[in-house]
Amino acid sequence: MECQAVLAEANMQFQSQDLMRAEESYSRFIHMCRERQQSVKCRAQDLAKAYNNRGQIKYLRVDFYEAMDDYTLAIEHKEDFEVPYYNRGLIKYRLGFFDQALEDFKKTLALNPDFIDARLSLDQTLIDKKKGRKQ
Repeated sequence: MECQAVLAEANMQFQSQDLMRAEESYSRFIHMCRERQQSVKCRAQDLAKAYNNRGQIKYLRVDFYEAMDDYTLAIEHKEDFEVPYYNRGLIKYRLGFFDQALEDFKKTLALNPDFIDARLSLDQTLIDKKKGRKQ
């Protein structure tokens, strides 16, 4: 199966909440891109979205550290993709890593100043950090 078809299948499964199959398809797409780098060109944007969406699935499973790894890989493939910064920041916030969460939320807002949830999360993180509250 062609890489783009695997990605389309993964996106469709993700949208329909078939998360186990979506994770498998995203992993297959990522593997195909890495294994065939010379013969198949995968767009950085597609890889970043695949890593981000696979990270979302892991987040929903409460596999926070694995999800953060995927968000970081998404960022490595497309540094101007604000969503994985936001997603990674949410996990860091939940784990009580407020300074690191603030960095991710600030980067999200630098890339997209209209990202309302990132603004709210930044503000809440500042409040909780000031209170010394650990989640």
